Amino acid sequence: MRIVAGSARGRPLAGPKPSSVHIRPTADRVRETLFNILGQGLEGLRVLDLYAGTGALGLEAVSRGAARAVLVDQDREALGLCRSNTQALGFTAQVEILALPVARAVEQLGRRGEPFELIFADPPYAARAVEGVLDLVAEAKLLAPDGQVLVEHDKREAAPEVHGGFQRVDQRRFGDTLVSFFTAS
Repeated sequence: MRIVAGSARGRPLAGPKPSSVHIRPTADRVRETLFNILGQGLEGLRVLDLYAGTGALGLEAVSRGAARAVLVDQDREALGLCRSNTQALGFTAQVEILALPVARAVEQLGRRGEPFELIFADPPYAARAVEGVLDLVAEAKLLAPDGQVLVEHDKREAAPEVHGGFQRVDQRRFGDTLVSFFTAS
């Protein structure tokens, strides 16, 4: 695993132990495609990475110019990877790591009243959590106007066209993985 582009382009990221069953990093080619779709307009954005795992999505965004990223996970190994990857890339000033369950972290961020222009969510596929993630984000009012929520999920989980004030505007398939793009409707 590596950072695909930006200020940290080509720098390696620490990944989970081979025995890890809780962390499923987003592949480099998937990240590269997602960021190509998002385009070059990441400069100054606030990014939220839910179920961060290694932190690769949020850290990639910072490398490409995002002003700030918040990485959220509760798994001990994932938190260690987020911390070590953030430090190795020299992004500690731009990255905040929240060691909380996603629902509690979203609630806390909502109380801060600080919306994000880009929200990534990569929940465990077994959780079938696309609608749940959208509900949490909507309830906490975390999405900035013109922002996007990208949810990575299993191809067998249907992502709704419209749900809780969000509209699906794109969807891409990568083998058994789908990434659904949502904006406020």
